[in-house]
Amino acid sequence: MIGRVRGWRRGWQERTKLQRIDLYTRVTLCSLPWVFLLSWGLLPLGATLDHGPVAMALGAAFFAVNAVQCVLSNRNVAPAFAHYRGAEPFPPRRLRLPAALLVVLTGLLVALAAVGGIDDPGLSLLVLDLPLAFTVPYVLLVPVRTYLLHCAAFGVVVLGLLAAVGTPGGLLFGAAVSLLVVVLLVLVSTRPSAWSLTVMWQAEEARDMQARLAVAEERLRFGRDMHDVLGRNLAVIALKSELAVELAQRGNAAAVDQMVEVQRIARASQQEVRDVVRGYREADLPTELLGAKGVLEAAGITCTVAGADGPAGIGAPPAVQAALGWVVREAATNVLRHGDPRVCVIRLTTTAGAVVLEVENDGAGPGAGEGDGSGVAGGGSGAAGSGGSGLAGLRERLAALGGSLEAGPAGDGLFRVTATIPLTAPGGRPSPGTLSTEDR
Repeated sequence: MIGRVRGWRRGWQERTKLQRIDLYTRVTLCSLPWVFLLSWGLLPLGATLDHGPVAMALGAAFFAVNAVQCVLSNRNVAPAFAHYRGAEPFPPRRLRLPAALLVVLTGLLVALAAVGGIDDPGLSLLVLDLPLAFTVPYVLLVPVRTYLLHCAAFGVVVLGLLAAVGTPGGLLFGAAVSLLVVVLLVLVSTRPSAWSLTVMWQAEEARDMQARLAVAEERLRFGRDMHDVLGRNLAVIALKSELAVELAQRGNAAAVDQMVEVQRIARASQQEVRDVVRGYREADLPTELLGAKGVLEAAGITCTVAGADGPAGIGAPPAVQAALGWVVREAATNVLRHGDPRVCVIRLTTTAGAVVLEVENDGAGPGAGEGDGSGVAGGGSGAAGSGGSGLAGLRERLAALGGSLEAGPAGDGLFRVTATIPLTAPGGRPSPGTLSTEDR
């Protein structure tokens, strides 16, 4: 629980940090048009005071329209970011008014140049400020190639209009350089920032997806463990309850003993469920072997266990013993549920650096196979037709240790489950929990 809390807190801190970076980037881009408006855009307009009332009116109108353009630019930055990230499309209607204002600003600038309302250096500064507010969100809405082509077309129009009103060639060259600078400035400051934020948000979304997948995997594991824990015990409870009913109908006092046993198994199951919920439970191979033998013999099935005291049993690593304990539990459950055997044999052997567990019974009918409802692999414990998950869960457990599970007819009416787990994990490493000879 402490680890989960720390992980949640770490994720929350990283997300908060990312939100701050996102906010800082957006504020910077929103501030850029205002900085240019109040510096490079305002200084040249001061000279209009010395060029008559017409120049003053045009300068004031240019400043007011440019301020409105900055406000619209700020409003369009957030939707432009969302469009760039692919979160939601940008409504084209939001560009209509900014585009119209850009046309008005261009006309006011050309009018100021025509009436001589600004000094020669001021013209380049106003050209520098002219498209800035419009291009900040626009560069995020179109590909770079389209953006450059549109800016080039706009520059040609502006320079052509200035030339038409008699602007000297030197000033036209300065205006062209100003347009090139502002176009590239917006491109290199806005697109990389948006790309960086997109990558960071995608990484955050990937972490969220990974967390959701981990939760889903934990739910599957929990469901599998609940199936493994309750499957056998519920089968035994049903069997002993039926036996108690028969004994009670005959007036046999042994019915009380059977119900006492049912009560004991129910309480044990309750404790096992608590242990699974807490995540502490692991199957113990010797306990599972003894439990399987006792349950099968109580059902009238002769059960023989071989090799439990050998190196394949008590000498196997704890992780291997735990996995084999689940196999014994599942196999015994399936024998009780789906087969009609008289004899069941459980064998533990060591072969070529691997532990092999075989559970064999004579309850398989003709054509029995995995998932057909007969033998140890049918019915609700892994049958494909019934939607069970017993064998699938066992294969997942064994695969984690490099092992395998096979189940199917063995001839002469026998059905066999074979679990094989190497004592050396994949990659040449000892299996988890393997003890050296000296440690043993």
